[in-house]
Amino acid sequence: MESRNPAFRGNAFNQRAGGAAYGAPGHGAPAYGAPGQGAPGYGAQPYAGQGPGYAPPAPTRPMTLDDVVVRGFMALFTLVLTAAVAWVLVPPSLTVPVLVVALIAQIGIWAFITFGRKANAPMVLAFAAVYGVLVGVISHAYNDLYHGVVFQAVIGTALAFAATLAVYALRIVRVTPKFVRFTIAAGAALIALMLVNMVMYMFGSDDGLGIRDPGNPLAYVFSVVAILVGCFFLLLDFDSIEEGVRSGAPERFAWYCAFGLVLSLVWIYLEMLRLVSYLYAGRD
Repeated sequence: MESRNPAFRGNAFNQRAGGAAYGAPGHGAPAYGAPGQGAPGYGAQPYAGQGPGYAPPAPTRPMTLDDVVVRGFMALFTLVLTAAVAWVLVPPSLTVPVLVVALIAQIGIWAFITFGRKANAPMVLAFAAVYGVLVGVISHAYNDLYHGVVFQAVIGTALAFAATLAVYALRIVRVTPKFVRFTIAAGAALIALMLVNMVMYMFGSDDGLGIRDPGNPLAYVFSVVAILVGCFFLLLDFDSIEEGVRSGAPERFAWYCAFGLVLSLVWIYLEMLRLVSYLYAGRD
């Protein structure tokens, strides 16, 4: 079957064979050890070139919800830990160089995981660690300007996650192909607007498009829309997790799920941080 989350397309979870994920019942291939499969001890001859004591590799077990929860917590704990370290150890004079290096490393690891299809423990945890440095430095800078803004953004992100999970569990919003296309288009449009706004800043515009100017109402609208789109991506993550567990996706797919959750949650947190900072700036 095919995941509806675009970050997971093309992985082992999406292989179609007999309507089920690789290794799941109904894959279309006889189960390992069935008659005629050559498994020692099942009435067949040992593998060619192997001695009597040869033990074939154990088949990969299917992913469970617990696998996703554990790996998701591992990734988030790594991110929070490195964010805290960056908050404490990175001095203001090194904020920009550290941000640039962390951003480049983050994009590189993201591309390797996404296009190289290499979501495993070292890669996902390395991505979370680098992303944590980025989040920690940005959070510290915002908190220096508006004390308490980070705590409120964290609470807002937690509430957004809980609300999105409830909406998905109650099937208030269903993840359909049309919904997926809309979410991807909306995410791409937001990123394009951010890039255009950045370029305008670089070429001397005082407020760019106005989507990041606290004095412009458009900035509030943009951040609210960005938070909603982040929640939509969370819905895609939840759908991928549910479909993976139901279809018997390989255990390693849990790392792709953890990777997707980290991306969506940090997106929501950073936009929540901006939105709350606008409210603080409006009171000054």
